[in-house]
Amino acid sequence: MAEQRSALIVDDEHDIRELLVVTLGRMGLRTDTAPNLTVAREMLSTVAYDLCLTDMRLPDGSGLELVSEIATRFPTTPVAVITAYGNVEAAVEALKSGAFDFVTKPVDLAVLRGLVKQALELNTRRQANPEGSTLLLGDSSAMVGLRDTIAKVARSQAPVHIKGESGTGKELVARTIHAQGSRAAGPFIPVNCGAIPAELMESEFFGHKKGSFTGAHTDKQGLFQAADGGTLFLDEVAELPLPMQVKLLRAIQEKTVRPVGANAEAPVDVRILSATHKDLDALVGEGLFRHDLFYRINVIELDVPPLRERTGDLPLLCDAILKRLAHAMKRRAPTLSAEAQAALERYGFPGNVRELENILERALAMADEDSIAVGDLRLPASATSVNATTAAPATLAQPVSSTPTATAAPAVDPRTLNPRDTSTSALPSYIEEIERNAIQQALQENRYNKTKTAAALGITFRALRYKLKKLGIE
Repeated sequence: MAEQRSALIVDDEHDIRELLVVTLGRMGLRTDTAPNLTVAREMLSTVAYDLCLTDMRLPDGSGLELVSEIATRFPTTPVAVITAYGNVEAAVEALKSGAFDFVTKPVDLAVLRGLVKQALELNTRRQANPEGSTLLLGDSSAMVGLRDTIAKVARSQAPVHIKGESGTGKELVARTIHAQGSRAAGPFIPVNCGAIPAELMESEFFGHKKGSFTGAHTDKQGLFQAADGGTLFLDEVAELPLPMQVKLLRAIQEKTVRPVGANAEAPVDVRILSATHKDLDALVGEGLFRHDLFYRINVIELDVPPLRERTGDLPLLCDAILKRLAHAMKRRAPTLSAEAQAALERYGFPGNVRELENILERALAMADEDSIAVGDLRLPASATSVNATTAAPATLAQPVSSTPTATAAPAVDPRTLNPRDTSTSALPSYIEEIERNAIQQALQENRYNKTKTAAALGITFRALRYKLKKLGIE
């Protein structure tokens, strides 16, 4: 017979304690109660609880003190706080202190039961997989610290904002947080905020009703509804237009959404994770990102280190990537020669792990033997120094070297390019390289008149502006 789960309820109001005892008792939990911090501390020192519920305001102190103590002394015990309705600041502070989640007074019993179920599921998953996820490879201090932080934030329900350069693995971090948390059995819904047309955003996020607009032939579920009970990952959140930021903020705060054309709001239970390679602080200062949404999604901030700061992880990463790629190609995984390994360690990886994967995929295709040589890597000759890229990762539109040879390089006719002769012959990078060269050549031929350039390329002026921004061409 399974051991009965237990919970500690800390609240100075007798009626609240009784309500919680009855509710948790019906869920099969054994409960103890404490009217203040002193009694709660005594009980915690003698009993190992599976869950703790505490009020924010207690006669002899704040519930935040208890949250911090439990997070430090009993890290496997989820603690949720009960706070006054509308006291958002207190709830956010509790999440930052290590609380698993929060409920507001008057307590909604359905919300409370869902919270308790998730907290108990978190402990069940921790016992089944005590080592956590092994997806984030690396023994460098930066990666060890990142994994430790992920383990801590995974047990919370707090929104997490993931910062890092393009290609560092921000979505992998988000998936790891989801997999190690109590919502792992629920859906993980990733969405690239920059890939949704502005006019379709509301429908995509919140869904719509049949007939609500031209083309709405059936009811459609939105991303929030699809993520109900799980995690919604907002990738490139900085790309959200301001009108959508307002609607997103309300959905996150109220935990409800209203589909386009619907008369009523529907409750949703999602955890919000977000990511961007841009500086949200700077965007807030420029008025391009709402400060209230920034504080809502940035309760906990995670920095994902660039690959150039974790070069000691290269052998492990290369081995894992080559084995995965070789398995997909149904061939034996080759090894890296000592010279190839040394060349990779000198390279700055402006594209981070994603670029490493592209380089190794290309090398795997080019290598004739069971060993990958330096020539198979086809690294850019002008960007092989780590020091050259740490200050400011260079793009192909901006020379990475200050030598006359690099600055005076003539434009290349894109029609003569061969993907095997380029430094980034993985298909997406190759196509971008073709576009970049074609646009640069057209700009030069039309004396940088963008209207004439767009006409010469056979695209609209608006499309040209988008591509200039996307490709980093000034």
